[in-house]
Amino acid sequence: MHSAPSFDPIWDEKYAAGHEQRYPWDMVVSFVFRNFPRDKPRNNVRILEVGCGTASNLWFAAREGFNVAGVDASQHAIERARQRFNEEGLAGDLRISDFKTLPFDDHCFDLVIDRGALTCCGTTDLKRALEEIARCLVEGGRFLFNPYSDAHSSHLSGRPGPDDLTVDISEGSLVGVGQVRFTSRNDIDALLPPSLRLLSIEHLKRTEMLNPSSHVHAEWRILAEKECK
Repeated sequence: MHSAPSFDPIWDEKYAAGHEQRYPWDMVVSFVFRNFPRDKPRNNVRILEVGCGTASNLWFAAREGFNVAGVDASQHAIERARQRFNEEGLAGDLRISDFKTLPFDDHCFDLVIDRGALTCCGTTDLKRALEEIARCLVEGGRFLFNPYSDAHSSHLSGRPGPDDLTVDISEGSLVGVGQVRFTSRNDIDALLPPSLRLLSIEHLKRTEMLNPSSHVHAEWRILAEKECK
């Protein structure tokens, strides 16, 4: 079996063609405001996003006074994110990087965000990326993990690829996004490293009732905390 690519080039093609999200996801806004440490000034609260794309989530956090960093494997995405930050006078450490080898020191982030990025990695790279996230979190730091669920209609419409990925998706809301790893409830426990303690797991499902096939969009919203030694 062929090994899975750690980054699907379809995303760099999308960003090169002008794909961009301007505003943050509501789940990220809620995560930040509910979980940032209150005993630090905001400019000392460090937030990392893995798979930040054009950094709309970090744009919001930087505007709110937090110290932000982001990584994405797409050169075009990071170039556009840097351009926007520069144009608006915002500070952010935005880097081109693979998820499984994060270019940051141990214990340096209070919060880490994954908004539907790590779900594009096969199991091997996903586990490495989660270990890297745990390494970079401070003790008591929190992680938002947002993979797609195996109850998603797009999971059933694709074909099995390498390392637990689904490829050639033909139906549902994930047509055209490349490779996706769909995650089951049992997978969550197996994937997270021992140092990350689960605080909450939400399973969200939306059904498109006007579509004759009643396509289901299903995802996990997982909150984990780095345990103190």
